[in-house]
Amino acid sequence: MMMSRNRAEPLIRSTTILSVRRDGRAAIGGDGQVSFGQTTIKHDARKIRSLADGKVLCGFAGSAADAFALLDRFEAKLEQHKDNLRRAAIDLAKDWRTDRALRRLESLLIAVSKDTSLMIGGSGDVVEPSDGVIGIGSGGMFAVAAARALLAHSQLPAEKVVEESLRIAADICVFTNHEIVVETLR
Repeated sequence: MMMSRNRAEPLIRSTTILSVRRDGRAAIGGDGQVSFGQTTIKHDARKIRSLADGKVLCGFAGSAADAFALLDRFEAKLEQHKDNLRRAAIDLAKDWRTDRALRRLESLLIAVSKDTSLMIGGSGDVVEPSDGVIGIGSGGMFAVAAARALLAHSQLPAEKVVEESLRIAADICVFTNHEIVVETLR
């Protein structure tokens, strides 16, 4: 049984989250699988949230309880910074890295607005991909590879690239399933 790095309890694996930007659209999607050790315990988890009155979409990978705590803090940061995604993300990452309680949270976030896509991590990371494609979670890199290929060799809109890339990741990664949810900002 896999153990988490900080605790003597089974590692919960879940999620593939992918975001793609194309032609003025930003799409983000995720699968629905939650695994506990080697067992799938939920097939239809929803890991995409709408924040800031629908101006920001956020997906999470890692511990769900940790992600919900971070999403609450992130939403407060968005409100504090008048929906400025970059400033809110940097402020959250700074708190996450320096606050003793927050440092223990094991999750990653992808946040997208109409003009920005960011990955936010607990070591103070705020990463904006140069090509508009970003993935996290167990199958994140499989989905990123598929998305880059589809973007280079098709004219599919952003939401279809996300959907098809997540399907490809689900065919490869045992911690990713085909219960896919995709949301789009225009």
